[in-house]
Amino acid sequence: MNEAQRHSYRGDEAALAWRAEARATEVEGSAVSFEAGKKGIASLFTREAAAAWESCGAFEWVALGYLTTSSALIAVFAENLAHPVRLFGIQALVAALILTLCLLEAKVGRQANRQGETAASRFWRFWRHWYPHLFFLFCFEELGKLVHLVTPTWQDAKLIAFDQWLTGVSPSLWLERFAHRAVNEFMQFAYFTYFLFLLILGGILYYRRDWESYWGVMTYSAVGYALGYVISMFFPVQSPWFTFAGMWHGDLVGGPFTALINLIEKCGRVHGAAFPSQHVAGAVAALLGAWRHKRWLFWIFLPFVLCMCVSTVYVRNHYVADVFGGIMTGTLGFVIGSWIMKTRGAVATTAR
Repeated sequence: MNEAQRHSYRGDEAALAWRAEARATEVEGSAVSFEAGKKGIASLFTREAAAAWESCGAFEWVALGYLTTSSALIAVFAENLAHPVRLFGIQALVAALILTLCLLEAKVGRQANRQGETAASRFWRFWRHWYPHLFFLFCFEELGKLVHLVTPTWQDAKLIAFDQWLTGVSPSLWLERFAHRAVNEFMQFAYFTYFLFLLILGGILYYRRDWESYWGVMTYSAVGYALGYVISMFFPVQSPWFTFAGMWHGDLVGGPFTALINLIEKCGRVHGAAFPSQHVAGAVAALLGAWRHKRWLFWIFLPFVLCMCVSTVYVRNHYVADVFGGIMTGTLGFVIGSWIMKTRGAVATTAR
């Protein structure tokens, strides 16, 4: 190899070394940039998660607490479920939706405080305040899959025995002697009023922008329902509708309210979860909420709630024991919910 070739070879070696060093530097830079990106994303996620949690109030404490509790029970008793992983995923999705909704409403609300109300702020405030009704419905329908999560057998015999001890008869069967088209229709109407109590009370408080009272009422209901949901997982009860099937002398025939309730039951009836009565628990929580926040409405609700309690037995959906259980969980919901409201309070963004 002559001198010119040696110089050319050394030059090629130097060029290759430089390129290798440059490539290494580029790779190292990319790695650093990637790590920085990961840390940035993690930091952003942490900040957003913290902001979402901060925007939650007493109701979300209860809702997310229930989802955590039910998920823990699913994990412990997964062998009793057909699709535990799917239920885990659904629970996580619902929790994520709640947190996302709270975060979005808080951000839009702060912007509205600075720049004035917009259609977007009203939209998100509406859903932020009214999604609890959808959450209650989701949890109740989910009980159809969780009803035998802990206890594999129905416990109706215990409640039938309690009703017999208390009244000397099986109330749902005994009440059939009073069946008449007009009586049936009135009882179905009384049963239907359950769907109105929380809507009416919440609607009045929402219209008056009394956010603290509004979220208090929702929290009382959430605690009462959550207690009932968990009890249903440990103590599954079918209801007289299933247990006494074939023992009735005929269907309850009535008018439009009878037809409406039959449609609702056909579309949303859950096999199980009868004890305690969620109808009674929700009605009692709303009734006590009215006593605290709108006393005049309490006196309007009271006779309808009493009739509704009787109707749950008359229309064959509950035992008397279910009614007592619902009264207890609804009352506990009010007491515990009041304490949680004092501890956590309504969300800060609603004070605008």
